[in-house]
Amino acid sequence: MSQIVVAASTEAPAGEFRRGWSVVLACFCTAVFAWGFGFYGQSVYFADLHQTRGWPASLIASATTVYYLVGAVLLTRVHRAIELLGPRLLLASGAIVLGIGVIGMSRAQAPWQLYVCGIVMAAGWAATTITAIATTLAYWFDRRRGLALSLALNGASAGGFTITPLLVALVHRMGLEQAVLLLVPATLAILLPIVMFGVGRVAVREQAAAGVDRHSSGHMLRSLHFWSVALPFALALAAQVGFIVHQVAFLLPHLGSDSTGIAIAATAIAAAGGRLAFAPVIDRVNQRAASAASFASQAAGLALMLAMPDRPEALYIGSVVFGLSVGNVITLPALIVQREFPPHSFGVAIGLSSMVGQATLAFGPTLLGLARDATGSYDAAIALCIALQLVAAALVLFRRQD
Repeated sequence: MSQIVVAASTEAPAGEFRRGWSVVLACFCTAVFAWGFGFYGQSVYFADLHQTRGWPASLIASATTVYYLVGAVLLTRVHRAIELLGPRLLLASGAIVLGIGVIGMSRAQAPWQLYVCGIVMAAGWAATTITAIATTLAYWFDRRRGLALSLALNGASAGGFTITPLLVALVHRMGLEQAVLLLVPATLAILLPIVMFGVGRVAVREQAAAGVDRHSSGHMLRSLHFWSVALPFALALAAQVGFIVHQVAFLLPHLGSDSTGIAIAATAIAAAGGRLAFAPVIDRVNQRAASAASFASQAAGLALMLAMPDRPEALYIGSVVFGLSVGNVITLPALIVQREFPPHSFGVAIGLSSMVGQATLAFGPTLLGLARDATGSYDAAIALCIALQLVAAALVLFRRQD
């Protein structure tokens, strides 16, 4: 595998960034691709497949659930895959596999094909998202890992306001198949050289500090302290992902195609802005309190849209308020784990936390789809999201000790 050095805890923060800036850039670009096609793009695929194939919302959403569940299982193996392949090959191959899955999904003509392509996408998603990025950065950053992770994960938001609006516009003009076939190879052509040249080879110094650990997964899963992090974020992410997958379908009848694309982009831009505003202090604040505030603000944005669905300004404002915390909800679990767990437990703790979160959020799109099919509107679905966010806000404030 690639030989990787980790940042020593005694190294000055500026020194960490001098050595690791190209890794942050590579992780940023990987996040653009992964979240653009594997996260925000789900909303576009969902709306188009529902409209053009005539498949029920719950059926399409269940394929998304399979995608997230398989990805959840694979997330627990990411730190082992990094040991075997090195982060450079893992990120590059993961992007290629995700792209193949997206192209396949766009061309699905039967429901079973959605599930097959979802499984392929899940392998690529696991190798290019939060666990892979956080573990990669842990080799280069220690004292400013929170800032490095925040900057890298701004690529997730950038994927939302670049790739997703392009998808919406191109799907409207040429259909989903051609839009995906155009965008996926084009973005891979930009991403792969950045990853291959940006994530370099250096000598191993201390695997434990990078989060490559041998801590027992069973012990971690029996820990109340672990669940005090994993459970609230799992509930919040179920609500967040559920809404994002259905956001296009919810907004289209009220805003139309072009304005819906603007609202989606506004959500992603707000996510980037929220993360950037928080990045300078993210290593110093009470991260549990910040998490609770993030969950509550998303509930407020959803409540505004639920209360005034026929007011375009309310839908725009609600999308922005919701979006402000999207990025931080993704970033904060890894930082709480880094602060509250010993260094040798980082890899297994963040892998298992991501697994629990993704296994739970996998049911978010399906639950919202079922609520939509049963009631004929999104009112009950959005109310469920609000409830999940408020419960998560209460739970995260209580740190359980074993």
